[in-house]
Amino acid sequence: MEWWAIWLIVGGALLIAEMLTLTFYLLWLGIGAVIAAAVALIFPEWFMVHALTGGVVALALTIFTKPLTRRFRESKGYRDAINELVGKTGIVMEEISPGNPGIVKVGNESWSAISIDTLSKDDPIRVISRGTTVLEVQKWGGSSE
Repeated sequence: MEWWAIWLIVGGALLIAEMLTLTFYLLWLGIGAVIAAAVALIFPEWFMVHALTGGVVALALTIFTKPLTRRFRESKGYRDAINELVGKTGIVMEEISPGNPGIVKVGNESWSAISIDTLSKDDPIRVISRGTTVLEVQKWGGSSE
């Protein structure tokens, strides 16, 4: 198999993985791999040139777009859908105890959750804060409101 095809497959896989994660890091690596595929078409025998070009492109995109994405997130009117979870109510799907996370359902989505209280399955909850992938919840309708 030719190097350009290998780079193209790697780039495609990374771009598909990016669509599933939405982190932008895999996007830059995927673009770097696609650029490496283009370089491999021009210089088919020079593997190191392909790899270095792809790596430099991915690194440059990561470094130079970080301030741009930060500015975008701080702009007026930007809404992070995950931040909007705070204050919403849901239900416990899997028991939660202090130091032992469980699963809650908020809207149509299931989330890992922690709580300072012990919460049983089917207890109503309210989201009080969120981490990257874990929600902090409290019992809804109880004395901790």
